[in-house]
Amino acid sequence: MSPVLLMAIGLAILALGYFVYSKYLANRVYQLNDSFRTPAHELRDGVDYVPTNKFVLWGHHFTSVAGAAPIVGPAVALIWGWVPAFLWVTIGTVFFAGMHDFGALWASVRNKGQSIGSLSGRYIGKRGAGLFLIVIFILLLMVIAAFSVVITNLLISTPSAVIPTWGAIGVALLVGVAVYRLRMPLLPVTIVGVVALYALIVLGDAVPVVIPENFLGMTPTVFWILMLFIYGAFASLLPVWVLLQPRDYINGVQLFIGLILLYGAVVIGMFVSDGAHEIVAPAFNMNVPDGTPSIVPLLFVTIACGAISGFHGMVSSGTSSKQLDKETDSRFVGYFGAVGEGLLALGTIIAISAGLRTVAEWEELYSAFGDAGIQSFVQGGGMLMEAGLGLPASLSATVLATMAVLFAATSLDTGFRLMRFVVQEMGERVNLKVGKYAATGVVLVLGMGLTFSQGLGAEGGLRIWPLFGTTNQLMASLTLMILAVMLIRKRRNPWPALIPLALVFTMSFWAAIEQLFSFAAPGSQDWLLFIIDCVIIVSSVLVAIEGIRAIIRATKEPPEHADEDEKLVAVREEV
Repeated sequence: MSPVLLMAIGLAILALGYFVYSKYLANRVYQLNDSFRTPAHELRDGVDYVPTNKFVLWGHHFTSVAGAAPIVGPAVALIWGWVPAFLWVTIGTVFFAGMHDFGALWASVRNKGQSIGSLSGRYIGKRGAGLFLIVIFILLLMVIAAFSVVITNLLISTPSAVIPTWGAIGVALLVGVAVYRLRMPLLPVTIVGVVALYALIVLGDAVPVVIPENFLGMTPTVFWILMLFIYGAFASLLPVWVLLQPRDYINGVQLFIGLILLYGAVVIGMFVSDGAHEIVAPAFNMNVPDGTPSIVPLLFVTIACGAISGFHGMVSSGTSSKQLDKETDSRFVGYFGAVGEGLLALGTIIAISAGLRTVAEWEELYSAFGDAGIQSFVQGGGMLMEAGLGLPASLSATVLATMAVLFAATSLDTGFRLMRFVVQEMGERVNLKVGKYAATGVVLVLGMGLTFSQGLGAEGGLRIWPLFGTTNQLMASLTLMILAVMLIRKRRNPWPALIPLALVFTMSFWAAIEQLFSFAAPGSQDWLLFIIDCVIIVSSVLVAIEGIRAIIRATKEPPEHADEDEKLVAVREEV
């Protein structure tokens, strides 16, 4: 099959999702109202609650939820063939991720910017809320520890990405000052910021930075992980407009330029290449290597980000809801943010399926489950860009590697901020007030403790990664449960939430059970993962039971009439 046709079908499905289905959700299900005073205005503090231009907020939201997962997940899942991965990415984005991300943002905005964990207490019950926080805590710990290792590995394997990765922080600081302090128009600031970022990419390609094996008494791995944790701590404490927002916004624009280059290379390559742009991956791989798990249910948790992800709900309710200027902006920020991630996952599928030259190359890459990853995307996408656009192979690889690193970094700093909120919320539950500096210290200690728990090679950072997809999807199903309860109480159509809830919970719970047996299997026993998986399973089951009870109660209780909603509505005031 031609990758151009695959790309066209994928883009058409995602476009229909945004222009048709998201409109239905906005008008009929969530019933957005611009007269509603958002938490960004009601609770404005200049640090976490800041009314934000929807394009800037979309950049923050999209790059925070994207990270490296929509590249890694599809790359691994291609071992079962490109058709299953393509279908789950496109259909999942339209009917699962878009509804979930958009809904979590709407639900939080309607509840004074409260996080999903806090909303669980109100809509599911206090018993479920504490267990809900346990799942959130474990998931965020996975994001912080694992993403720090993923970024470090990329900085070491692609040293040309070092200068643009760290230089992007300086660009973001200047953009934040220009927009919020100097009040400069967004368009020229965007143009200058993107030009500066790509100039750093060219500079990085010309001047790769390789850390010596013994640098300041540390290995390159230890040095980069320490730098990333220090950065994450500072980024989580700064006001969002200083670094988080502008960094994520510029990264979001940079991603779309990168995707345009990648997709453009596919189209142009159809006319200028010698047949290299054919999909070499099998549509359905019937001869998977030994040790490859079954496609059902593992496909649905291997591709989490890029189809549906519980981490997105935490970002929507943790940071994005506190910056939403108008309620109607939530459609663009939430749903289109999911579409942006779907575009990245689709680009990954095309890059690896068509970027490799021969079937033999593909079979060598997929000789074992889990061997493919970000480097596969960089390699395949780089070949496509070199053949289609004529960019040098090293520069193409630098562009894609920088794109992957910057997205992983935005998820890292947002994860730090969200976990700080969770630590503070846990303290409140036991009547212990935890300041933001103390909470950040707790995050640092726990994150670094896990990362280096198996030695200075940072193997511990990826140790619990096998549970990431499962935990992520269980978290998504629990968020959908809250949305279903809210919609039923308001007597609105709950099926857009209930149908994804049923499928996602079934598949993720099934996967968790399968993994539990694999962690206890003779010869491959891992009791830490076994215990963590048990905690996740038990917590999810108990929360699900509470959620089912809440859904049943919601059908029997008097509906929340429109006049009750009006109590929450006020004329928006510019502060």
